[in-house]
Amino acid sequence: MTSHIAMFSIAAHGHVNPHLEVIRELVARGHRVTYAIPPVFADKIAETGAEPRLWNSTLPTPDDDPSAWGDTLLDNVEPFLDDAIQALPQLIEAYQGDEPDLVLYDTTSYPGAVLARRWGVGAISLSTHLVAWRGYEEEVAEPMWREPKQTERGKAYFARFRAWLEENGITEDPDDFYGHPARSLVLVPKALQPNADRVDESVYTFVGACQGDRSAEGEWQRPADAGKVLLVSLGSAFTKRPDFYRECVKAFGDLPGWHVVLQIGKHVDPAELGDVPANVEVRDWVPQLAVLRQADAFITHAGAGGSQEGLATATPMVAVPQAVDQFGNADMLQALGVARHVPMEEATAETLREAVLALVDDPEVARRLARVQAEMAEEGGTRRAADLIEAALPRG
Repeated sequence: MTSHIAMFSIAAHGHVNPHLEVIRELVARGHRVTYAIPPVFADKIAETGAEPRLWNSTLPTPDDDPSAWGDTLLDNVEPFLDDAIQALPQLIEAYQGDEPDLVLYDTTSYPGAVLARRWGVGAISLSTHLVAWRGYEEEVAEPMWREPKQTERGKAYFARFRAWLEENGITEDPDDFYGHPARSLVLVPKALQPNADRVDESVYTFVGACQGDRSAEGEWQRPADAGKVLLVSLGSAFTKRPDFYRECVKAFGDLPGWHVVLQIGKHVDPAELGDVPANVEVRDWVPQLAVLRQADAFITHAGAGGSQEGLATATPMVAVPQAVDQFGNADMLQALGVARHVPMEEATAETLREAVLALVDDPEVARRLARVQAEMAEEGGTRRAADLIEAALPRG
């Protein structure tokens, strides 16, 4: 029997991209999938065969300057609550008379979880980042929130959050409602999860990277004369780093035998890089997975997507984190022995060159990457995620 599955997410590459193959697989299995998303991602969703349900967001877009997100913890979280409150009426209207049998929601989509409760249907969170382990609240969340929760602004934020949930018939505290999903699929390899042995696997299932055919993003061809290929990318959001890119050009420009693919994003003018040697290919965007499949090294911001793509392609990494969970990912990659964590303030040409050359010449790094790559393949990826989602659909 065909079921209606509704997916909810924000318009951010790092949150939408990991879901796409799961959505494509559910459609291929005959389910009707609607995907609630702002218009900027409508075409990308439609390509999976799902039906975009459009709503207007107040969050910064992928094209906005990263400074739009602010600097403090409250700066980072308040926009999500503001957006959720204004989005909910739009989404209620969009699904009026067409309520789904099951809700899937990205962890950043507060309305998705609220709507599932309002409709009385099952809900599964799709996590594109690391998840909480037993003891996380005491070890990480409580110390991180201790000071903000004591401020007037912090108190007002949580009071508003609680009031909004109560308006929708939800009596749990926001931390409990969103921090403790009933069921979650983790679209991240277990190898990247801190304290993985303390994660409640009756709630969280690691299905790993859900990668598929990315040919629609375009191909990339390794130059015939390239002895080694290095990809440099800080992802899609925190890319306004001309000084860093200049250090990369200085480190690898004219390095014999090396070809560098330098993705600079939309906030940097290539002219800001100065004279760029012929072996450095400057792009505002690249089909990352296609490049990584042919690369020998990867300088990355260590976002969840980039980190797992580096592991899936067994590419040694130099991690230069920019924000949020990237610092933890960088530490995990380094602990696995497949990467170096280089803080941005230490990312000089000399440091970057030394780190990359040491990694690519180390056979032990290659052995560790091969082991992690094999472990990831066993997690099941897209097919296992779809199997688990189907198992949660109502029977009859």
